[in-house]
Amino acid sequence: MYGVNIEKLNMPPRPKYTRAQVQAAALAIADEHGVAALTMRSLASALGTGPMTIYNYVRNRDELDALVVEAVMSEAVWGNTGQGDWQQDVRTICEGMWLGIRTHPNVIPLILTRRSLHHATLAPAEAMLRALADSGRSGLELLMAFRTVFGFVIGLAQAQLAGPHPPSHEGETDPTIARVQALPPERFPKLVEIAHAASGVAPEDEFHTGLDIILAGLDAQTKQPAHEN
Repeated sequence: MYGVNIEKLNMPPRPKYTRAQVQAAALAIADEHGVAALTMRSLASALGTGPMTIYNYVRNRDELDALVVEAVMSEAVWGNTGQGDWQQDVRTICEGMWLGIRTHPNVIPLILTRRSLHHATLAPAEAMLRALADSGRSGLELLMAFRTVFGFVIGLAQAQLAGPHPPSHEGETDPTIARVQALPPERFPKLVEIAHAASGVAPEDEFHTGLDIILAGLDAQTKQPAHEN
């Protein structure tokens, strides 16, 4: 009678923000202030809206954390794979993950503890599994190889970012390394030894060398006679 479109009245309201905008705002808070500072209220404030608006995008704290994990994992990019060299494929995927994750150190604990079935978090895992499967692994062997490689990437990123940092001035030694170097060498000779080594290694070199060790072990395992596995 009054020209009211009933179908339009029944339509849900158009989202005020895109999912990408909400993710970017949430990640910015986590990067600058830490994960503990990320709440429905702080996210709403950053977006210039009310807290109830955020519930249109995430229902609870777990989904809010997962949103940030998805944002970080979506930054993991890598080049072409599937060219017949499984070790090179693993290297390529691992480096893409490592570079993406270490850009957001505050989020690393969430990557270790929050599970998400979003494409952004599944894609790197699936790509790495495919690469490892090309080595002839399947089932339990594939699972253990995946956990080993994935754990190395995440663990090293966390250790590097939580541990010693490059000195701000040439010739300066990181305080953490200096304290270990000053330990009694007769009691802690190997700790002192690696402290001296750590003072001169770049994060990239540490990553590539560690991955070399893991891949060498995985490759050697594939070449063992069946009765030795």
